[in-house]
Amino acid sequence: MRKYLREIEMAGVILAIIGIVSSLVWGAIYGGWLCGIGIALFLLVFLYKAFHWKEYERENKQYIIIILLTIIILFIQMLRAR
Repeated sequence: MRKYLREIEMAGVILAIIGIVSSLVWGAIYGGWLCGIGIALFLLVFLYKAFHWKEYERENKQYIIIILLTIIILFIQMLRAR
């Protein structure tokens, strides 16, 4: 899994960005799903690196901030859908 971490991380980021843009264009429901899947992929990489904290300590601190921001964006999108 170690050699695919970067690809999984980039796929998560791209899906989250596509989700944000599509929610602005087509509606929050479609964007929310894409953003949620992107966050899940990003979270998978974060969890792997969290179990190997000493090796990825610097990146983990950045990931915590990024994940919190994306979760906040997802909740804002979900509230807009109402």
